[in-house]
Amino acid sequence: MKILSPIERLKNMGFRQVGGWTLDSGKVLFTLDDIASSQNVLYAFISEDTVMYVGKTVQPLKQRMNGYKNPHPTQSTNIKGNKFITETLTANKPVSIYALPDNGLLYYGGFHVNLAAGLEDSLFSSLKPSWNTAGI
Repeated sequence: MKILSPIERLKNMGFRQVGGWTLDSGKVLFTLDDIASSQNVLYAFISEDTVMYVGKTVQPLKQRMNGYKNPHPTQSTNIKGNKFITETLTANKPVSIYALPDNGLLYYGGFHVNLAAGLEDSLFSSLKPSWNTAGI
């Protein structure tokens, strides 16, 4: 049986590339496709086929990415994320945004299960993304 890479595992779950990060005059910018307004999204930052970070958001994905783009001084996760994204792009390595939106179809005992919240911890422990383990 073939051992799948972490990115292949994410793609097999339904993750797809939805955007990416770039640098403009030292500031990070992002692009997102039609998923920008989706909520309850599990997302990943991928660089050179390596899963660097996995996160979840209940807010629209575009709003969550704006937090990394323009971190508030009290938002340590966003500050660290911005730093990692900036350092990676400065090293001429790409940072892509992959996402798995909640399709709203998962229920347990009559209650909707937030797919992103349900999978996040398992992905952390299995994939061990370096930016997650660095405390962002």
